[in-house]
Amino acid sequence: MSTDIIRSTNNPPTVRPRMVRTAVIVGTALEHYDYFLYGTAAALVFNVQFFVNDDPLVGTLAAFATFAAGFVARPFGALIFGHLGDTLGRRKTLIMTLLLIGVSTGLIGAIPNYGQIGVWAPIALVTLRLLQGISFGGEWAGAVTLAAEHAPKGREGAYASLPMLGSPIGNIVSTAAFLALGLMPADAFDSWAWRVPFLAAFPMLGLALWVRSQVDESPAFEKVAASKETKKIPAWEIIRRSPRQMFTGAALAFVGIGGFFVVTTFAMSYGTGTVGLSRTTMLTAVLGAALLQILTVLVTGRLADKTDPAKIAVWSCAATALLAFPAVLVLSTGNPVLAILAVVVSVQPIAATYAVTGLILAELFSANVRYSGIAISYNIAGLIGGFIPLIATSLLLLSGSSAWPVALMLLVIALLSLAGAVTARKIIRT
Repeated sequence: MSTDIIRSTNNPPTVRPRMVRTAVIVGTALEHYDYFLYGTAAALVFNVQFFVNDDPLVGTLAAFATFAAGFVARPFGALIFGHLGDTLGRRKTLIMTLLLIGVSTGLIGAIPNYGQIGVWAPIALVTLRLLQGISFGGEWAGAVTLAAEHAPKGREGAYASLPMLGSPIGNIVSTAAFLALGLMPADAFDSWAWRVPFLAAFPMLGLALWVRSQVDESPAFEKVAASKETKKIPAWEIIRRSPRQMFTGAALAFVGIGGFFVVTTFAMSYGTGTVGLSRTTMLTAVLGAALLQILTVLVTGRLADKTDPAKIAVWSCAATALLAFPAVLVLSTGNPVLAILAVVVSVQPIAATYAVTGLILAELFSANVRYSGIAISYNIAGLIGGFIPLIATSLLLLSGSSAWPVALMLLVIALLSLAGAVTARKIIRT
């Protein structure tokens, strides 16, 4: 597979490159805002609002189970929207994913709690979470595909990394919202204030839809459509002809999902519930990590245009592996400053891998099946990665609150992605 596959399918750069950049960032920022919002709420409030139990850790397990449900739905979204993206077009499909995530997230803020409607509360929550997952299954892959295929020659890495900015931006906005609301009295936060960030998804959706509607269709897709090279069932083409690329891409993407949730979502729950750190401390840690992550993604994306992006992934996965035990064990000390430092530092090598993952996946697949290939690969990783907070919390419960098993799990995740990066480099160079 040639490393020039993106370059070879690009037409001259779009006449509105700034709008393309804005559209992929705004759309993925909203998607990640919604996803991180749910993860934060699962760690802090859903256990008492929707899953009533005398043991707070059991309630947290139930809340993280619904968090994982969104990842179970992702592969279905990958198949649905991957098919539409490779047959109907990238732009139209990305408008659909945006509508679905915005509406489903906004409605979460309107669900009555368990005390008001009983078991229907968690049922409604899980249903909307599944819709979130279906949407996300197609959003990230489509944004990466659109950005890479619109990129001017020599700037593929910078453009393909832009959708990754959606993660820290969405994380910053959602975490800042909970941080601000956390200053309110606990009764007010638990009774109604937690709903405000979810309801805010509605006006944010309107803005994101307007921006995305201004973007032209991908030049690569237009070329494929004009030459009638679209595949009837793109997913089947991937499974039949490119299984090695598919599983390699999934392995590479795993640390950006599973590893990230260990050092953010799980860390927040572990820090506040087990170690005894304040909610403000852990939210500050995640917020600080996300702020620095923006710089990490931008720098890594630029660097990917000057060197081998797969080599960047190899080194950043290795760094994550080296930091696995120190990060988790430092967090367990209970020192607020060290806890913040552990989260901020451990997120950065994961962010560097994440920044080049989109470009590497795009280079693994040809234009007529690229949307499906990226979506399926990424969401295989997402299917497993979504269970990481649940698995980590279960390990914590089984080990008597020892952090060692979780650190070992983070190490394994990093090594799996390291193997994916090495294999991807070989495939692309073939």
